[in-house]
Amino acid sequence: MGLTVGRRTLLAVICAVAVASIYATQPVLARIGSELGVPAARLGWIVAAGQLGYLAGLAVLVPLGDLMDRRKLMAGHLLLTGVGAALAATAAQAWMLLAGLVIAGLFAVVVQTTVAYAAALSTPGERGRNLGVVTSGVVVGILGARVAAGALAAVWGWRSVYVALAVLLVTLACLVLRTLPPDTRSDHATYRQVLTSLGGLFRERLFVSRGLIAFFLFASFGTLWSGLALPLAAEPWQLSTAQIGLFGLAGLTGALGAARAGRWADAGFASAVTGGALALLAVSWLAIGQASWSLWLVIIGVVVLDFAVQAVHVSNQHLLTMTHPHRTSSVIGGYMIFYSLGSALGATTTTTVFAGAGWTGSSILGAAFAACALVAWASSRRVVSKLPQVVHNPTKGYI
Repeated sequence: MGLTVGRRTLLAVICAVAVASIYATQPVLARIGSELGVPAARLGWIVAAGQLGYLAGLAVLVPLGDLMDRRKLMAGHLLLTGVGAALAATAAQAWMLLAGLVIAGLFAVVVQTTVAYAAALSTPGERGRNLGVVTSGVVVGILGARVAAGALAAVWGWRSVYVALAVLLVTLACLVLRTLPPDTRSDHATYRQVLTSLGGLFRERLFVSRGLIAFFLFASFGTLWSGLALPLAAEPWQLSTAQIGLFGLAGLTGALGAARAGRWADAGFASAVTGGALALLAVSWLAIGQASWSLWLVIIGVVVLDFAVQAVHVSNQHLLTMTHPHRTSSVIGGYMIFYSLGSALGATTTTTVFAGAGWTGSSILGAAFAACALVAWASSRRVVSKLPQVVHNPTKGYI
């Protein structure tokens, strides 16, 4: 069937807004804690609430996309994410805020249903390109949420962030039903069968190898974005929260530049792109580690790191959806479990390492995660080489 430019753009926006509902808390944590009386030692639970909801949604909600019309599922999940954002915006007590964030995180897995929908509607030769565009919305949401939430909170308070998200989510739900084509299922599998099938993926070498790459990839990503504020706020820079948030723009530049990785994957170079990007990921930490004396090197390193992460992420999803075209929701949901666990590992370890060894120690940690991902890729090359490749030929079409 294929996807038009307009539909690809809408799907990318859905990913950006949905994922922003999880990450929007990070730049406004101090304000939330001050207003709702949350001790500094417990502020981490505000971030964790959305992540825990998201992890649960990956396991129990995303597989529904292999049973139901994904268009209707996306609209419903967008509305329920909006309900969670609205509850967070009106929370008078900390427990109400946490409940709202858990609900928002649970149904924000609409991101993965959206990616699966894009893969299902793509012709084989354009799947990588479409995934590159749509998943770029995820990175825009993760990094852009820091900038946008900080700006809104500075003018209208932290609650305005969630009011804006709720309005956007409801609007997108309406647009999904009005503008996207139905996505009917031809099989009649039960929910239990789909969950069993999801469990079976963890016994497949290709799925596990790509999952391990994602685990270490996003551990390295989490090491950067959960720890970078620490050296930037310290001597000699002492940057403000708003100034630190602007580093997200450098990350966006790199991530959006990697959208072309989808075209390379379509041409049959997904494995080579993965290996090259992982090497770049490891090298990027040489520049990022110089935060004590050069911000320009940090910016260059951030651009390279986010380019590498997005290129690998797109290539991984291209290979997995090409291998499992009839259960794209389950395979993407399972793959993203590795992503969530890796992100959590990077976020929790970088602050601990920084406390004992400074930013140099955190940079070594990030590079070590990148090296582990590179080892996982190298060990899986034989598996990938046996897969059929979909390559574009100008005279013969896609072969």
